[in-house]
Amino acid sequence: MGSGHRLGRRFGWLWGAYGTSALGTWLAFGAFPLIAIRVLHAGPAEVAALSSAGAAVGAAVAVPLGPWVEFRRKRPVLIAMDLVRCAALLTVPAAYALGVLAFAQLLLVSVVVAAADITFRAASGAYVKALLPAEDLLVANARFESTAWTTTIIGPPLGGAAIGLLGPVATVVADAVSHLLSALGIRAMGGHEPPPERREEGRMRAGDLLDGWRCILADAVLRPLFFNTALFNGLVMATQPLMAVLMLGRLGFAPWQYGLAFAAPSIGGLLGAQLARPLVARFGQHRVLVAAGATRALWPVGLAFVGPGTGGLLLVAGVELGLIFCCGVFNPVYATCRLELTAPGRVARTLSAWAVTAKASTALLTAAWGVLGALLGPRTAIALAGAVLLATPLLLPRRAADRSADGVLVEE
Repeated sequence: MGSGHRLGRRFGWLWGAYGTSALGTWLAFGAFPLIAIRVLHAGPAEVAALSSAGAAVGAAVAVPLGPWVEFRRKRPVLIAMDLVRCAALLTVPAAYALGVLAFAQLLLVSVVVAAADITFRAASGAYVKALLPAEDLLVANARFESTAWTTTIIGPPLGGAAIGLLGPVATVVADAVSHLLSALGIRAMGGHEPPPERREEGRMRAGDLLDGWRCILADAVLRPLFFNTALFNGLVMATQPLMAVLMLGRLGFAPWQYGLAFAAPSIGGLLGAQLARPLVARFGQHRVLVAAGATRALWPVGLAFVGPGTGGLLLVAGVELGLIFCCGVFNPVYATCRLELTAPGRVARTLSAWAVTAKASTALLTAAWGVLGALLGPRTAIALAGAVLLATPLLLPRRAADRSADGVLVEE
């Protein structure tokens, strides 16, 4: 994203730390289910619980952390969350080496990591908003998006090779080390962080836990965007297990073909993120947000028509390429809009509430579509998800946000 646009040394360290931890996460993608199956001989129900229940419980644990983060300096929180993730992940290889690894430990670690992920994202968003001027937020978010898709492209193949050579526990170690390196990078940023706002009421009350959702639901632009992203992302993720069943089971694709069909199109996300800023400069934030958000909803229904052989593989890759390209444009624009519309003293609470809802809705929709897949068959359930996704553009914001004379965003 605009290599000539410099955002400063401190952002460079933060960007590098993000890329390092993202790569580690993708290297270990699928490691926990593999450990559960190969080492602990877990069944399908346990493996499903590991991915869905772990994320859902982690989201619940993170609910009070958003308000807690709001009134603390963000850089120490970022370092702490990286170290928490590192320590939690390292307990897995340690227990494995000692011969005491249990399924309950994997579940507990997944909960801790999920809660730390949400807290880290909330703190990092608030930190970026304080670190950079408003005109640089889209550049920064596009760089994060480009990095996310780059690590998506290279991480799983490298992780798969490492799992084949060294086993899944080795990639968990790599993930833990990546978070440690991220913490060291954030520590190396230096600089002065302004003190956070003080809580007027003193101690946190139970009602404060809902502040993030109140901020979202009170805003005429954030509110529809919130429901749109929760439903869209949840349904897209809910079809992934069904696609695995359909392609690896009934259609007879090899695992490497399945992985290639979903990994290679990630190049579209990288390209989309590169184009986000020029498109906004030409057409405006709201038009790009609505156009990219609506176009991305058109693709997933095509997955219901996948067949066997090369044609089916090309269909999946083509659908994923179009979907991911649109998401690559949409994601940094929506992330920037969200930061701009959120008051500085409420960013951590708002982003935490958003992430908690995303985790919970994905877990709920994945479970629901698993039941539909069992009742109706995976292809019908995928088609149903695609049909519902076609309606998600109705939830996109109908009005843009404008900047008043004093620089505060107001609704048009």
